[in-house]
Amino acid sequence: MTESSASRSPGHLSPRDLELVRGLAAADKGLAVVATARPDGSIQASVVNAGVFDHPVNGQPVVAFVARGGTLKLRNLRRSPRATVVFRAGWQWAAVEGQADLIGPDDRLDGFEPSALPQLLRDIFTAAGGTHDDWPTYDRVMAEERRTAVLVALERVYTNT
Repeated sequence: MTESSASRSPGHLSPRDLELVRGLAAADKGLAVVATARPDGSIQASVVNAGVFDHPVNGQPVVAFVARGGTLKLRNLRRSPRATVVFRAGWQWAAVEGQADLIGPDDRLDGFEPSALPQLLRDIFTAAGGTHDDWPTYDRVMAEERRTAVLVALERVYTNT
């Protein structure tokens, strides 16, 4: 296992690290494992569709995914806003660790206009490899399910290559 320069100097992600994460995300249709910490310190993991995306407030690259309201991962992130996201393709993998920002109907973020949430959810969905032929229906379902954007800073990137 090797750690990238991102782990040695948070906020200064190398282009190589960013391309590795983007490539692995694209190679398996954005499928990733997300790990969060439960209150007892144990780890909760789930599979999501995620992609590399520019943070809508600070413009920095993040790993982004959309979570359904009321999920355990959102409860965990509200209490302890750090996550690890792992992408893999074949035997190659990369893990991203970082602070998580939440933007949704139950999670406001300074500097983000709540009325822009439907477009943000669309943009994250497409960054994770998704397509949709009926965006108004997509928007309605996202609102009904109280979907939240999860944006994980690329503070530490490590891989097996």
